[in-house]
Amino acid sequence: MTSLEVDGARLEAHLARPPGSVRGRARCGLVIAHGMPVGEAAAATAATTLPELADRVARDTGWLALSFSFRGAGGSPGSFSPGGWLRDLGAAVAMLRDETPSVFIAGFGLGGALALRVAAADTEVGGVAALGAPSDLEAAASDPARAVACAVASGYRKASEPVDLAAWTEELRAIDPSGAAAVIPPRPLLVVHGSSDAVVPVVDARVLSDAAEGGAELRVVGMAAHRLRHDPRAVSLLLGWLQRHG
Repeated sequence: MTSLEVDGARLEAHLARPPGSVRGRARCGLVIAHGMPVGEAAAATAATTLPELADRVARDTGWLALSFSFRGAGGSPGSFSPGGWLRDLGAAVAMLRDETPSVFIAGFGLGGALALRVAAADTEVGGVAALGAPSDLEAAASDPARAVACAVASGYRKASEPVDLAAWTEELRAIDPSGAAAVIPPRPLLVVHGSSDAVVPVVDARVLSDAAEGGAELRVVGMAAHRLRHDPRAVSLLLGWLQRHG
């Protein structure tokens, strides 16, 4: 277990190295960003299985792989905010970039939307895989009080902490996943979605792909639900994509 320092706090993180590798040897690295599961105590387990995925990426592709828990999730201190999670992901990319010249991002759900925005702002990011990602966050931005309530109920925030709703609205709208997807190509962009996703409709994947104007690789996994981390077909698509671009 390693740690990632952002805004004065240490986030829990896991860095997986390819077998037999040493610092600075891997040609490529992948940052893995979890989503924001909603439900009682969901924050505590949001990134539980990502170290296992990072280990598999390192073993099967030869890439460095960094997974971590965003602030307010897992064992990471702090509280969820849209801008805070963006800074966390940017710091994770910077941390991995110290070890390898080419860093990609793979994000699940909201993590995929954040991955697109970070890569749009940082043209040195090598590529993005967005799995089960929304094409916009307008619903949350139009009702930030409800978004805050969901974060509190799921354990990402303390109910006693003040929230600037106007700032949250601005930060959510600024993520703009489809606008970000439009500027990723010619860098590699993989969009994976479950055809039976009841949380983010599959049409969102097509919106993201269309925004990239032919520059995205779109894969719809038949009968798959939202949590694609747990679908071996989605994981295989991600691993194959990494191997092709490594």
